[in-house]
Amino acid sequence: MRDAERCLQRAQLASDVAALDRLIDDRLVFTGPDGRHYTKQDDLHVHGSGGQAMTRVDEEDLAVLVVGDTGVTWFLGTLEGIMDGEPFVARVRYTRTWVHDSNGWRLIAAHVSLADGDSAGR
Repeated sequence: MRDAERCLQRAQLASDVAALDRLIDDRLVFTGPDGRHYTKQDDLHVHGSGGQAMTRVDEEDLAVLVVGDTGVTWFLGTLEGIMDGEPFVARVRYTRTWVHDSNGWRLIAAHVSLADGDSAGR
C-alpha cells in the first residue's frame, strides 16, 4: 500500500500517464482544492497535455491504513510545479482511498486541501 502511494507520487512528478492509468481506477472521484470533482480522464488529460507539470513532491508524513481490500493513505507534503501556465508551491494534505484487485492497488477516491493554511504562490 505504501509502495502504491509512492509510485503514484513518482508518476505525478514525471507526468507518467501510462503509470497513472495503471494506478488510478476508472471510477476515480477526486475532490480538488477548489471543491470540484474530477475524474480519472481529467487527471490523465492534465498530465498528458502539460497543463500540470510537477517539479517537486516532498513527503513530510505518510500514514497508511489497510482493512481487507481497501486502504487509505494520508499524505502531508509540499508540491511545486506549473498549473495552467502558472507556477505554484503548496503544502497540502491528501486523503486517498485505494482498492486492491488482481492488478494491485488502485486509487478510487481522493481529496486534497491546503495544510495548516500554509501555501506560497509565485
